[in-house]
This record gives sequence, C-alpha cells and structure tokens, in this order.
Amino acid sequence: MARGLFLSPHTKTSSHFLFQNSIFVPSTLSKLLYYPSSSSSSLRLLCSSCNQENVPIDMSVYSETFAKRMAMVGLKPHHSIVLGVSGGPDSMALCVLTAAWKTNSLGIAAQKNEFVDGLLAVIVDHGLRAESKDEAHLVHRRVTSMGIECEIACCEWSEGKPKQGHLQEAARQKRYEILQSACIRHQIGVLMTAHHADDQAELFILRLSRNSGVLGLAGMASVSQLFPTCPDLSTEASSSGLLLVRPLLEFSKEDMYKICIGANLEWVEDPTNRNALFARNRIRMILTDLASPVFRSELQALIAACRRTRLHVDKICSNLMHQAVTIMPEGYAVIDLGILSPSELKDIVLSKFIALLLQFVSQRQIPVRGSASKLLLDYIRTSPCKTAVTASGCYLCPAPGSKGTKVLVCCSAGADLTLELLNPYSTEGNNSVISNEVEQIVANGRSYSDQFPQITLGRQFLDLTSSDSILAEAKREGILGESTYKSIISLQREETDNFKSKTNIMLENKVGHKVEYTASAPNKVLHPEKVGYFMNRFIVKWNLKQTACTSFSMNNSSELKDFGEERWNFCNSCVLGDDRVARIRRMVDADWLYLAILSKREDISGVHRDELSLSMESRVTSNINLCSAYTQKSAEKALVLLKSIPVAARRALPVLVNMDGLLLSIPHVGFQHCPCLVASATFKPKVPLGGGYSSFL
Repeated sequence: MARGLFLSPHTKTSSHFLFQNSIFVPSTLSKLLYYPSSSSSSLRLLCSSCNQENVPIDMSVYSETFAKRMAMVGLKPHHSIVLGVSGGPDSMALCVLTAAWKTNSLGIAAQKNEFVDGLLAVIVDHGLRAESKDEAHLVHRRVTSMGIECEIACCEWSEGKPKQGHLQEAARQKRYEILQSACIRHQIGVLMTAHHADDQAELFILRLSRNSGVLGLAGMASVSQLFPTCPDLSTEASSSGLLLVRPLLEFSKEDMYKICIGANLEWVEDPTNRNALFARNRIRMILTDLASPVFRSELQALIAACRRTRLHVDKICSNLMHQAVTIMPEGYAVIDLGILSPSELKDIVLSKFIALLLQFVSQRQIPVRGSASKLLLDYIRTSPCKTAVTASGCYLCPAPGSKGTKVLVCCSAGADLTLELLNPYSTEGNNSVISNEVEQIVANGRSYSDQFPQITLGRQFLDLTSSDSILAEAKREGILGESTYKSIISLQREETDNFKSKTNIMLENKVGHKVEYTASAPNKVLHPEKVGYFMNRFIVKWNLKQTACTSFSMNNSSELKDFGEERWNFCNSCVLGDDRVARIRRMVDADWLYLAILSKREDISGVHRDELSLSMESRVTSNINLCSAYTQKSAEKALVLLKSIPVAARRALPVLVNMDGLLLSIPHVGFQHCPCLVASATFKPKVPLGGGYSSFL
C-alpha cells in the first residue's frame, strides 16, 4: 500500500518530474510540511498550495477513455466491483474514474451523502511499518468522503514478517489473497487495480533483462482470471473465478496526478518506492530520467506491438485446445496430433500450447522454458510418437491403441503430494453467484474483441526467439528510433548485470532444501465426513454407513444368506480399525495387482500376509473379516473399469488406505474394500484448461 507522503490537489504541478527528497513527485511542488515518522525511511510529508499555473484539466477526456476500456473488457455500470486502494495517486484516480463511470457524473454520490451502488474499496494494511494503521484510516476517510464504501483489511504474518529482499513479492501475494477473499465474501466477481502505462514500461524492462520472449514482453493483461484456493462444492461445474481488471493501462503516471488534481483529491506516496534494493524501483528511477515524450511514445508502441502478437498467439492456442485436446474425467489429457499438426505450427505457438496444457494437467502455474521447452517441441513434432518423456510435473507417452497418432499427458508420479482440507459450507452458493456474472462479463468481452479483424493482430514478432532480436526488429520496422533503441539496450544491460549479481549471491548463500521434500510422507490423512482437495484437482471425501459398522456375528453362512442384499449392512470388524482414519495417496502398480488377487479369492479372509506381500499397502491379517464376497465382487467390477484407464494415468488417481496401508477404496473405479465405506473422488481442477480468460486487447 502506498504510504508515507501525503499530497494535496492544491499542490502546483506540471508534466515534468523531479526526484525530490528521493521521492517521485511533480516538479513544482511547494509549501511542503514535513511530519517525521518513527523511521527516517518512512518520512511523511503533507503539501498544500494552489495550482499557480491555473491550467484547467479536462476530466471528460479521461472519463471517455476509461469508459472505452471498461467496454472492451465487458464491464457495464451495473456490475459490482472491488477496488484495490492504497491511497496513492494511481488508486485514488481509479476511485475517481470508476465512481464517475458508475454514476455518470463526478461526485454526485458524495454530494448526496450516499455510497455508489456496487462499488467497494478495500485498503490492505500490510502492517510492515508502525504508522501504517494510521495511514490506512486516513485513506479510508478520503475514499469514504468520495461516496465509495470502504473497508480496511489487515495482513496477518503468521510465519513472521517478510525479509527485506522478499518484501515486495510477499506483500503483493498477501495483498491479492486479501482482495480475493473480500471479493468472495461480498459475492463480487470483479477486482480492479490501478496499474498504468508506466508500470507496463517498468515490467517490460524488467522482463527484457531476464531475456523474456515476446509473450512475456507483452506485460500485464487488461483482464485475467483469478481462481480461488477453495473450489465451490455446491456445483459440479468448475468455478469461473474472479476477473482481475486493469482499466488504466492506457494512462500514464502523469495522468494519475492530473486526475487527482482535477477531482480535487489528496493522495499519499509510498516511501519504499525510493529503495534501490528493489529492481522495479531502480528501473522506475532511470525511466523517469529518460521520460522524454519520444522515448515514452516509442516504448509504449513496442509494448503494444508485443501485446498484439500475444493476442494472436492466444487466439490460436485457444482454438487448438478446443479442437485437438480431450480432457478425461480421471484428470489426464489426450492430444490428437493429426488435428494439432505440430509441424505446421510456429515454435512460439506450439510452445505456448504445450505450456498451457502441462500447467493444466499438473495444476502448477510454472512457465515451461529453456531446455524443457525445446525437449517438448521435439517430442511433439516426432510422428508417430513412440517414446515417453517427463517434464514440468507431467508424463507424456503414446496413447494406448493410437499407434503414436495421439499423445497421453498425465500428472507425473513424482509430483509432490498435496491435500488441502476444505470447509464444505464456506463457499457453498457464493462462487456460483460470482460465476454467473463473470461468465456474462467474459462473453461481453469476447464479443467486443471479435469486432477486431485478424489483420490487426501482430505477426511481426512470431519468429523471434530472444529479446535482442525483438528490439532489433522493432528498430528495423521503425517502431523504435535510434536514441530510444540505445537507451533501452543500456537499461537492459544494466539491469541484467544487477540480476546476475543478485543471483550469484543467492546461489552462494543457498542452503540445500531437498531434504524437506524427500522426507515428505507418501500419503495424507483424511477423517470421515471431511472434504479434501487432492493435488489441486480431485475433491475427495469418504464416510461410514451408520448401520454398517455395528457389531454383528456373520460367521454363520446360513445367517449370511438370510440377509440377502441387506447382508452388506453388517460386518464383524471394519478394515478401518478403531481409529476410523483413512489416508490418501496416488495409485501404485501393486494396487491393481492386489485387485486381481482379490477378484480370484473366494475366501479373502484366508489370504495371509506372505501371499499379499506385493507392497506395504497390501498387507492383510487373517483375523479381520473383510466381507469377502462383497470385496471380491467389488474388485471384479473395478478391474473391468480400470482397463479403460491407461496405466500411466492410473498412477495419478487418488486411493484411500487405512493406517496400516491396506487398500480401502479406489473411487474412480468404484472399488470399496468394505461395504461400510462410501468414498468419492471428483475431478475439479483449480485452474481450467488454458489458464482462464485473459485479454491483451
């Protein structure tokens, strides 16, 4: 959150900026009143003076541009919105424009002493400085006075406050968690932030120094989807998540100041923005020194060209996902190579397609780059497919029966096990309300983007593989002039050196962390009537029939016959044991071998430990009545269903075992070791195929 420097709209401003007292402020600020805080690095400053130039600011120009951006993403004034507000000029300008857009005027709600309908501002107090609480309340009063309902959310650092080197990253992650939580709590599907064109420029240089390709250099999307940690359990359909909208990407930092001044608003400046420890701050300072109109214009033109290329690639990948990929209910994917035609696709398109698919199957939103990307490109283009490969948490192999014309993609057996306990009542009905609105907004946005012909999409950077080649091509095509080109190259080299230096320091100080992961347990505990989210893709739950585990002697075969089908309601001793606890793990080869043995045994209770020593998970003791007839029939049916699931895909399925490792249930094929047990596993990935809706329009 922007904290520490308090500025008034009556402060004299111009379009030029100075780095005054190590804080970026308009160059002609005057009458500055200093208020020392608890630390010199958090100096707060209040300024109040008049705009001596008395230049009128035409707010209608900003309002019209803002309304156009809102229409492009599919938003209409009746939609409810959460604003992420820090109190800085950016977020205060966002408040002004959004309130005006919703009410079709400036300040009407505030004048009537009413709140703008369907608009909520959320201030996140990170609690990283002593004065942050007071400043949050100051911003709260300012936003409320604008006629915008506002609330303050405080960060809780349960594991301690972040260290200086990771401060911005940790604060950002915590901030978005809180903002998403506020959206869900208020059943609002749209979150808006105040990122602007100068932020895009900073991100461009930052990614350029990391040698990003054209897709990374496209910067932040105008709109993208965020998905909640907990899936909605009230519906079988996947959640549409929330929409993160950035409507100010066409506005400059200078515009932010002008909007605040034109609306007679006060704002605060963040003192941490002057800390050169952070890469963004270093880049921001240098860009400010280079802030000539020509440099800004040409840099934004290059970013726009990258965004057009990104939009073109995204459209192709989206079509290919729908045409060439089949997602199975067991959580694996099948690629039809004949439809995909990988040899005809450009590297940038095929790489993006593979990355999106692997991110979906693994449910790990980690980029696929470098040698892994090259390996996968070569693998997909080899036809017919004859071998297998493991990459980015996924296992790829020829689909059974396809003779190499199709590729099976499933979660790697080596991926770390995760199980998150869910509250079945925490999101019930809430996400479905949000999803309906989000789906409508997305449909509006797609309809708007379809109006633009394909010829407007960028293709000039499709064959370029490095940041240097992109800059050279931009210069050749006249997007960048000689001066701007040299300035960007200089910036890139300087920040690349800083990045390499920081990386080397981190490597020297790095302590081995692998022990933590190799020592992790191969299964996770799940109690009855609880709901678990396994590997971010399967909702798993189990329970015991109320009448099933009552003690009843079933040793007499004549008694067993008398009960008919109802005989399964009773057993002498449940395989769960007295603790009534199950563990969840992935399926292993020994499980289906164990099913084969169970299906052939007429008297399962006579199976001894030495006969079922296939694995630790398949141990059975002879003193437990396993309801042998039921178990045998269940195993027989499970084996039939299991044959339809490829062996590689089986290894990602969740199974339930007891505390001794005995296999209790394989929900996907209906196997239950005991009639007492009722278990289910539903494939419901956190992030949908393609990563959700996004637009770089």
